[in-house]
This record gives sequence, C-alpha cells and structure tokens, in this order.
Amino acid sequence: MPSTAKKLVIVQNDEPAQASSQGSSQEPSQESSQEPAARPEELRLLEALLFAAGEPLDEATLARQLPDGVDLKDALARLKAEYATRGVNLVRIGKKWTFRTAGDLSWLLTKQTVEQRKLSRAAIETLAIVAYHQPVTRAEIEEIRGVVTAAGTLDVLLKTGWIRPRGRRKAPGRPITYGTTEVFLSHFGLEEVGDLPGLDELKGAGLLEGNMPTGFAIPIPSDDTTLRDDEDPLEPGDLDLGLAPPPASSEK
Repeated sequence: MPSTAKKLVIVQNDEPAQASSQGSSQEPSQESSQEPAARPEELRLLEALLFAAGEPLDEATLARQLPDGVDLKDALARLKAEYATRGVNLVRIGKKWTFRTAGDLSWLLTKQTVEQRKLSRAAIETLAIVAYHQPVTRAEIEEIRGVVTAAGTLDVLLKTGWIRPRGRRKAPGRPITYGTTEVFLSHFGLEEVGDLPGLDELKGAGLLEGNMPTGFAIPIPSDDTTLRDDEDPLEPGDLDLGLAPPPASSEK
C-alpha cells in the first residue's frame, strides 16, 4: 500500500535572510553613532560663569566673557528656559543673574528653624515709602506718613539690608536719600522694584479702601542706581556707623 505521507520540501532563499541579518546588524550601529546635539557655546559659557560665581553677576560682567556678536539677553532667556523645570533655576535679581534652588524644593535645604521677627507697623510703612518713592529722605518719609519717624525705624531697615543710603539731597542740610537694595528684591521674590503691586492690585488684595481720596495715586517705583539731578554722591565719611539719622522724638 503506497504511503500517504507527504514530503516536506524546504526552499532555501539566502538573499532575504542576508538582507534581514544585515538590517539588524546595521540598526544598532546607526543608533550608537548618533550623538546628542551640541549646545550653543554661549550657553555653556554662561552656565559655567554663573555656577562658579559666589554672587550674582551683572550683564556687563557676563558680556565681557562671551565672544563678540553674542546676543546676551537672548542667551540668558534661552538658558533661563532650559532651567525652568529643573531643581535649580536661573533668576534675575535687580540687574544681576544667579542660579537658585527651585522655590518648590527649598524645603530640602532647610536644616534649622529660622526665628521670624515681625516688623513694626512704622517700619513696614517706612519700607513701603522708600520702595515706592525712592530716592527719599527721612523728612520726606515723615511728610508722607504724617508722623515723626524714630531713628530706630530706619536703623532696623538698614540692618536688614533692605534699604541703603543713595546720596545726599541738594537741599539745605544735604539730607541723606534712601533706596532699596538687591537684598530687598531677593527677599520679596522680585526681579525689579517695578514689579511691586500697583493701585488696582493693592485694592484687589484688600489693602486699600474702595473709596480713595480724589487724585490719589500710587507712584511707579524705580530703583535706578544713577543719582538724580537733585542728588549729590555720598562722601567717604558717610559710610561709617554714624550714618544713621540722629535721635529724634519717639514714634507716634
């Protein structure tokens, strides 16, 4: 009886197999040959300068270290965008730039509890007047507040580093003018003093009454370090401990 089993015939085709093996062998080599895209050299330079600096750097200092023709503001904007989602952010403080720990991660670096002391109402009012009206003298602060400012009030703000002596007013007695500092901007999370809230924002926060006197306005603050026409530069002896205002009547 003839067998009903069928023979299995294997047809060998080397060409597709070779092509397949070649494809599989070439694919990893192509992947391994790909390298990360090189970052612009100006970003690497800025990154190195800012990481190595022990304090914020101004744009003039940064520009001197970069090749000619580099758009510094554009490079800083690109570097800031790169670090926006990282644990370290590039931030501007006044007219200077620095790297800071991302705000939502600052708790990781807290090793001790800092005792917080509240400023007196007089100090808060004085600080606000200096911030919005700078450069301003002590007499001008008193005129705006409508009350005599105790010497200790300005002393506290000077010791915190939030205000500084700018110059001397070209007026009888040549009183000292005051302005805010980069420490003030850093503490309150401001890039510049112009970021302070305006009239509408203060009203919205409930810090001002709805019915304000006619003509009431909030000045547009400016912390330009250039002395104004009515200011003289400080003298060498002005930067000693005797700079604080002389004793006056107590705060009312």
